Amino acid sequence: MFRGLYDWTLRMARHRHAIRYMGAVSFAESSFFPIPPDVMLVPMIIARRDQAWLIATVCTLTSVAGGILGYAIGYFLYDSVGEWLINLYGMQKSAGSFHEWYAKWGAAVILLKGLTPIPFKLVTIVSGLAKFNFPVFVLTATIARGVRFFIIAALLRHYGEPIQEFIEKRLTLVAFAFLGLLVAGFAAVALV
Repeated sequence: MFRGLYDWTLRMARHRHAIRYMGAVSFAESSFFPIPPDVMLVPMIIARRDQAWLIATVCTLTSVAGGILGYAIGYFLYDSVGEWLINLYGMQKSAGSFHEWYAKWGAAVILLKGLTPIPFKLVTIVSGLAKFNFPVFVLTATIARGVRFFIIAALLRHYGEPIQEFIEKRLTLVAFAFLGLLVAGFAAVALV
């Protein structure tokens, strides 16, 4: 069921503009898009292990740039665009909880949530809504996203071949596990 999509993704990962496309997805995911950049990050590093650090760097920087857009949406446009996005993804309850958490834990919320499958757009929009210190937001978002993407890059760069073999042998299992993580991230947000 997933073989055609997987093969297409690997082919696209070798495309000369693949890093730009991944950067666009990474940017969009941090502010409004539902699909995490890992969908492109993992196959790209598997296909281009020699460029793992470049790919992780681009993914991190574009994620933070998209996070700045998400912050601006929360800060300047929450009553229109921000609230609409939060409602679109069913994160109304979580947005209120996150707002309260910022008052208590601030930067720790961004660091922790930036590493999890919880949609990062919630963190960025609510950071702006909470008027969280902008330089601290950028710093913590950079650390959280960088750690996440560079850990993936390091693992795939070092263990890429056995990981690729595992994925290819158990593609359906891996695909459903990824979908499960994505759904779990949204479900965790809905329960908060």
